[in-house]
Amino acid sequence: MIEKLLCSKDSLLLDVLKVINENEKGIAFIVDENRKLLGVITDGDIRRSLLSGGDLQEDALKHSNRDFTYATNKESLEAVLKKAVKGRNIIPILNSKKEVTDYFEYSAEVRVPVAAPSLRGNEFKYLTEAFLSSWISSSGRYINQFERNFSNFTKTKHGIAVSNGTCALHLALLALNIGPGDEVIVPDLTFAATINSVIHAGATPVIVDIDETTWCISPPKIEESISPRTKAIICVHLFGQPCDMESILEITKENNISLIEDCAQAHGAQFKGRPVGSFGDVGCFSFFGNKIITTGEGGMCVTNNSDVDKKIRLLRDHGMNKDKRYWHDVVGFNYRLTNLQAAIGVAQLENISKTLYCREKIEQKYKSVLDKFNFLKLQAPPSRNCDKVTWLVCALAQDNKTRNLVVQTLSRNGIDTRPFFYALSEMPLYKKYVCSNEVSVQVSQRGISFPTVLNLEPSYFEKFKLIMEEEIAKSL
Repeated sequence: MIEKLLCSKDSLLLDVLKVINENEKGIAFIVDENRKLLGVITDGDIRRSLLSGGDLQEDALKHSNRDFTYATNKESLEAVLKKAVKGRNIIPILNSKKEVTDYFEYSAEVRVPVAAPSLRGNEFKYLTEAFLSSWISSSGRYINQFERNFSNFTKTKHGIAVSNGTCALHLALLALNIGPGDEVIVPDLTFAATINSVIHAGATPVIVDIDETTWCISPPKIEESISPRTKAIICVHLFGQPCDMESILEITKENNISLIEDCAQAHGAQFKGRPVGSFGDVGCFSFFGNKIITTGEGGMCVTNNSDVDKKIRLLRDHGMNKDKRYWHDVVGFNYRLTNLQAAIGVAQLENISKTLYCREKIEQKYKSVLDKFNFLKLQAPPSRNCDKVTWLVCALAQDNKTRNLVVQTLSRNGIDTRPFFYALSEMPLYKKYVCSNEVSVQVSQRGISFPTVLNLEPSYFEKFKLIMEEEIAKSL
């Protein structure tokens, strides 16, 4: 909508920056009370102003481009295209009174990414507040607030913010006293951080197969792989789908072993009305840029165990005694999150209900298209016991050849996709740890993830459907 690009003539640079952050176009049009165009300003113009000693409280019009390129509402598309420079360009469309009526956006190659962060809430406001407070490192009020808010979100007693999701897993293992001589069961289909954290802790990973329906770790395969050295299970709530927590908890209780939940892709998912992350001894989350909520890089451990909470906090901060500064009780790590990142996290968490709702609607739109075809099958709906969330919209192709055709055809049409993770068991690095892997290898070779960015327009799904009908279905 053109209104999202408009700023009044009295706007300050800070006001314009907020508009640009909201419209995600990198540009704003400064207009008078009649919408007559007075100047055009980009995020680059603001950046250059600040670098030359300017201030965000300065008059925006003074820093705008008065000699702007524009087109009239009577010009042909061909004429407007000639005014577009190489690459992305946004040109205001004016009427005879020089009033803004619309805009033209051109890109030589517009691609739809698989994932992109949505920063439409208070992210900029809180980030600016954290910046101006001068608390930009690993101390500041936003860290405490983010930890408190996230533990409330997961219905756990303690939240510990850390550098990333891998750090969260590593700290969880160490806090549970897992190390050399111990075995930790992990699923074969997961991102490498899950198994790498076990190896970093000095323990031995044991790779087991996944469930054919949920694609999460298989409880029967867990039972088959337990040995006297088994000290923990890391269950991964893959692609937003909760694991069978009831069966897994029974196994941990019967065998007196610890449980770590890898919730990197499942913020907000629930099993029997209870949030993932709250079942195990420790729940581990990632806030990488492609996750449901993000801090750029970042992670969180949640737990109901006060002793585990204290140990994670000690290890996170170089093993330094909290009451005796620069006195180190153990060899620790620098796994801290910054106040700047936490500020973004607080804002992201404020909108998580809306974010999850929008992602669910996106998956429903894909379903309405893909249900018409038999060569792609979306991730199975959850059982009555659980509520999945949509991280990426995921599907299985009928075979590897079909998946490659879908990937290549969509890419040719400017739509990015992502294959599933390689099964850990397929990589020479991890082969010695394999216990079972039949289902995981098949799913890995056939799986595909589609764009799940929140600003997908109805026209995108029309294009997606047309590609499926006219190019892919006819090629099979």
